[in-house]
Amino acid sequence: MPNVDSVKVAVRVRPFSQREKDAGSRCVISMNSNSTSIYDPRNPGHMKTFTFDLAYWSHSGFLKDENGTFISAGSNSYAGQREVFRDLGQGVLESAWQGYNATLLAYGQTGSGKSYSMIGYGANRGLVPSVCEELFKAIQSQEKNKQYQVGLAQTVIYSQDLSRLKPGGLKIREDQHQGFYVDGLKLVPCDNYAQIERLMDQGNKMRTTATTTMNASSSRSHMVVTIQFKQIFLDEAITKQSVINLVDLAGSERQKSSGSEKDRLKEGTRVNLSLTTLGNVISALAEAATGKKVLHIPYRDSVLTKLLQSALGGNSKTIMIAAVSPADICYEETLSTLRYAERTKKIRNKAVVNASPAEKLIRELKAENNKLLSRLAGLGSTGRSIADETRICYFRHPTEMTYFSILAQERRMMETFPYLLNINEDPQLSWVLKHFIQDGTCDVGQSTSNAIILRGLGILDKHATFTNADGKVTLTPRDMCKVVVNGVPITGKTKLQHLDRVILGSNSAYLYVGPPAERTEEDLSRYDYDFFQSELAAAEGFSVDKLGAAGSGEGRADPSVLAAFHDYIKLMPLVAEANQMSQELKKELKFELKVKNLALSDSRGHDLQKEITVKVTHATTNQVWVWSKAKFINRKFLMEELYQRFLEGENTDVNQDSDPFWDPVEVVHVGSAHVWLQALAYRMKLEEQAELLNSEGLEEAVVLINLSPCSSDGRLFGEDDMVVDPLELLGRRVDFQIHVAECLGVKWLRDAVGRGIQIGYTVYDLPRSLYTKPIWKNVNPKIEETVHFSALNASYEFLNYLQKNALIVDLWGLQEGCVEMDYSLDGLLLTSEGTVVVDNPKDTGNKVTELYRKLLQMEQETELLREVNRALREENVLLQDKLKKWDTGHHERHRLYRKLIYIPLNFSPQTKGIKMCSHRTSCDAEFAKALKIFYQNMNVVRQQFLQLKHSRPPEDNLQVLRLFTERQSQMISDFGKQLESTIYKLKSDVALIVKKKREYTAHSKS
Repeated sequence: MPNVDSVKVAVRVRPFSQREKDAGSRCVISMNSNSTSIYDPRNPGHMKTFTFDLAYWSHSGFLKDENGTFISAGSNSYAGQREVFRDLGQGVLESAWQGYNATLLAYGQTGSGKSYSMIGYGANRGLVPSVCEELFKAIQSQEKNKQYQVGLAQTVIYSQDLSRLKPGGLKIREDQHQGFYVDGLKLVPCDNYAQIERLMDQGNKMRTTATTTMNASSSRSHMVVTIQFKQIFLDEAITKQSVINLVDLAGSERQKSSGSEKDRLKEGTRVNLSLTTLGNVISALAEAATGKKVLHIPYRDSVLTKLLQSALGGNSKTIMIAAVSPADICYEETLSTLRYAERTKKIRNKAVVNASPAEKLIRELKAENNKLLSRLAGLGSTGRSIADETRICYFRHPTEMTYFSILAQERRMMETFPYLLNINEDPQLSWVLKHFIQDGTCDVGQSTSNAIILRGLGILDKHATFTNADGKVTLTPRDMCKVVVNGVPITGKTKLQHLDRVILGSNSAYLYVGPPAERTEEDLSRYDYDFFQSELAAAEGFSVDKLGAAGSGEGRADPSVLAAFHDYIKLMPLVAEANQMSQELKKELKFELKVKNLALSDSRGHDLQKEITVKVTHATTNQVWVWSKAKFINRKFLMEELYQRFLEGENTDVNQDSDPFWDPVEVVHVGSAHVWLQALAYRMKLEEQAELLNSEGLEEAVVLINLSPCSSDGRLFGEDDMVVDPLELLGRRVDFQIHVAECLGVKWLRDAVGRGIQIGYTVYDLPRSLYTKPIWKNVNPKIEETVHFSALNASYEFLNYLQKNALIVDLWGLQEGCVEMDYSLDGLLLTSEGTVVVDNPKDTGNKVTELYRKLLQMEQETELLREVNRALREENVLLQDKLKKWDTGHHERHRLYRKLIYIPLNFSPQTKGIKMCSHRTSCDAEFAKALKIFYQNMNVVRQQFLQLKHSRPPEDNLQVLRLFTERQSQMISDFGKQLESTIYKLKSDVALIVKKKREYTAHSKS
């Protein structure tokens, strides 16, 4: 009977990386028993909780013991490698001993700790070595009437395109009983754990070399370690056979869908395709487990899912460990991983014990052993190379004698010479290769005649020369060869110091370890891949501060800023590689990283979320494209495939539609300006000279734009039509015009021929932006376009919009051959006069407006009653004081009687309160009028200031320069006088109002 089990899912959160610490990241993950919660850093009150079989807190609460092992610092919450193996690794071994197939999957974004959990580092060994070692320990303690056989294969999958398999390469086959398997992948028999350790060490070196040679990042590859375990029970003539698959999946970076990015080349990355297919398989299996009818499970859509078919819904006991980052800057990726894991735990597998009669199998095994022995005898230094374009690699270790002699020679060399230590994006592949710099000169490059042979993007045949003389090592790049030391490109002979960082070509990174005399006890682990990239960014002047990281009260950057910085660092090496491929393939494209919205804000002045984009420029035509992060990564994978064909001597001519370097010419966003709409709320005209700034805050042009309140027939309003309070317009028709006059000094048009511009803007609730007509090849174009807008029944929300928002004016760059923006008014609601209708709320909006009007009326009436009540109270106190005095004598009582008779007829308390209210209203009106005059005068001052700001001195003409200086002096003088007069006028008006109010108050109390 099959054993029906759900996939067991565990989640593990790692400590902060050094980059996350430097950025001041906060932890967004919390764990309680088996539940894992994540909160949104932009909305801390918004939390999502997931429940899994196991939750491992490895983020904090640990220390390093004398052996270098991370252990709990006293709290029971920390989960180290031992705890993970106890729960997961032991489960895999138990399944194998019982005769079940077992699979352990590690899933998560790049850098989330997958490889650490699977392989480990140093004394902190991961699941793969621990499972192998414990398996052999258990074998040694078993009874003697049993025989055991262990074989190991290491498979790395770099691509999924089966249509490009070549004859003689490794192929994916399907067997009726075995299912999908890799034909030609041979298991290496192992007698003890030491053999497996040597095999995996050799495999890592070959894998490191392979990733460099094929320009394929290990984070984009899937690694599968397969252990075949056979138990032969001699007394019972029974054999149990188990296959253990330990799978480290490629990084699961969350990306927007290709459709939303409008990329014409969909699913460019085969790794993304394999993970997408894996997600589709998991979703289909999860639905099937809930009882839904699923017609098709797409195992056959990728190599990865073919190989994992038995692990997902088949004959296997399966465990998934989802590795997540705790940092707020990785919130989206972490949430995506948790959701992926939640779907996986719904899958149900049907595992069976793989037992069979032994006699026939023993004969087969003996025959297979004879074949293996003959093959091992002739193995020597031979070995198969990396498979062709399937990128499926398998590794065999050399003989033990060769292996030990290599290790001994390497140790002697390390104690004698300086050397280069490789640094890889995958920590498991860093510090694996050592290139020794012996005495004399040492050439580096792709040529086999060099002392150090390097294969990598941007590495030429003779790339650079190391010179080791008199205990000093220098590095000299060859002509036009890219060499970077400590983040700075070098062009001449440079002396190296111990622990210098060296990058050769596009991204071949090495740590220079100096001669033994220069070495210190410094921990080398800090010099990881992130350190190299952060150093490059710092050398280019890029930092969190540049992103405008205005911290909160704690002086900490916004999470979106940190996420943008994180993306920038990750994309730097990819952009360098894309530039190198473009150069070698003669595509004439230059790729540059840009920060979208670096210095831009929304209509209310709030900073926009910053995103990393890639600007693409054609060297000959000067055509420009702007790609999103997701689109660039998608194209980068396709570029790699085309470049690989180039390296292998194949024809790289592709049609335009299939070329990852080509895109149709598009409209480019050049810059934006803010024009505040507050003047329209008071029915005042505004003439604005606004700077159009690009995403980095640099001026691209100046736009002259006028906002004019008007009547329904287009008659412009004057000063007499102003309103003191915008709420006076509530419920009334509000008309205004936006007039785009001209655009001055457009750099986009100046930088290249064959370019044009359009101005665009969106008003309030319009469904789309409005654009001016295209203008081509004119640096200072006259536009002179006016659009009339009408709010037929002005709502409170619309009036609030006018008071608090700005009109975002966008400058769009046109290129020859691109599709122009639609400048018609099609699709917009128009009045009978042909004006564009804005503020067209739904029925619910009308109800809200009516309620607000009633509420406003009630507040006004309540305020009036409060004023009357206050006046009555004051009069009451005054009367009580006078009554006390009048009680002293008859004469006083008589006068009081006369006054009491006089008050009801001429000056009742109610009348007095109303007069006081009337006087206060009069004062407020005078004050509003003073402010109105001040506002008008300040508009004049502002226009003078803008004229001064945008005036440009003439070049190479002394006489004109003198006239310019005199005119500027006069303008500055006028500006000062106008500003002084405006302020003096406001002070005088306010002083007069205050004086009148004091006089009236004194008179009323007398």
